[in-house]
Amino acid sequence: MTTQAPLEGLLVLDFSQFLAGPSAALRLADLGATVIKVERPVQGELCRQLYISDLEIDGDSTLFHTINRNKRSYAADLKSSSDLHKVRQLIARADVMIENFRPGVMERIGLGFDAVRALNQRIVYASVTGYGPRGPWVELPGQDLLAQSRSGLVWLSGDGGQGPVPVGLALADILTGAHMVQGILAALVRRGLGGTGGRVEVSLLESALDFQFEVLTTHLNDGGQPPRRAMFANAHAYLGAPYGIYATRDGHIALAMGSIETLAKALDCGALAPYFDRSTWFKQRDAIKQILKEHLVSQDTQYWLDRLVAVDYWCAPVMSWPELLAHEGFKTLDFLQDVRRSSGAVVRTTRCPIRIDGRRAGSALAAPKVGEHNAWVEQTFGITQAQETAHVV
Repeated sequence: MTTQAPLEGLLVLDFSQFLAGPSAALRLADLGATVIKVERPVQGELCRQLYISDLEIDGDSTLFHTINRNKRSYAADLKSSSDLHKVRQLIARADVMIENFRPGVMERIGLGFDAVRALNQRIVYASVTGYGPRGPWVELPGQDLLAQSRSGLVWLSGDGGQGPVPVGLALADILTGAHMVQGILAALVRRGLGGTGGRVEVSLLESALDFQFEVLTTHLNDGGQPPRRAMFANAHAYLGAPYGIYATRDGHIALAMGSIETLAKALDCGALAPYFDRSTWFKQRDAIKQILKEHLVSQDTQYWLDRLVAVDYWCAPVMSWPELLAHEGFKTLDFLQDVRRSSGAVVRTTRCPIRIDGRRAGSALAAPKVGEHNAWVEQTFGITQAQETAHVV
């Protein structure tokens, strides 16, 4: 069995910043590609100073460290004809190029798809936008919360009495990055068959919409009814009782789909007897959930788990991060790794969630300093200096 990483030998140029594009490049790096992060000199990518907490490691935000490990940094001023000359040489050698500037910016720089393809017919050129390449929203900032809000996603979380509730993660960004990887790999497969590259385009809005494909399809076919969230313990606006999270005496328990009759017997909850008919599980959802709310708080989580697991009812404890990290079920996954910078700074972070041939990709290479690998890149790929160094206006 080969030990070679699946994408070993591929060169990826990551011109993107923030989350969606860089997360796609990160996954390609995890799978073996050489990823060079092309960023502006001195300050580097803006995400270096984008904080999701007040924690800073070795001069950069934890967000930057998380999303840019296993990459090399090449600092280049794209407004400089000298630097642009070098970048074009890199593009001529690359297999994949990723960018997430607003539509039209790369064309003005001279690195739009047509210009890049003239340099390299085999390249896969991947772009991220907020709301697609055209239309009335094309110039608006493509940011995760804004995309969630426009997509309707925020009306699916929270209880029925609440207003819109966003997902507490950069969901649209990460989904878009995953979709970009899918498109890039598909284009690379096609290139392997036909010899030419292609263009991959994804957007935050379309990825957020695709994430809702089940419930949006229901909406499109049920006369356009709005989603109806449960008034209590809502976990899915389109699923009936008992689906949700409930407080117990010492914590919380999650109940997924299953027969109310089986649930009532396992919990010894006679008050659920009027709701054994499947048709009531949505129509009387709030009444069923109210009964469960009052019943489950009487015992500890483990007490209920023991009774439910015994009858194969789908359930789980609601765990905190410390509880999860300490559990043998998590430790068995071997999901964490330490990555190290040349400065000696160490970052504890996650690993690639994909196993191939029983092996999970890993790398000890931490996110780079700005321009840390300029000399290595130029030597490795034979990058030469331009004859003229005039500044592009």
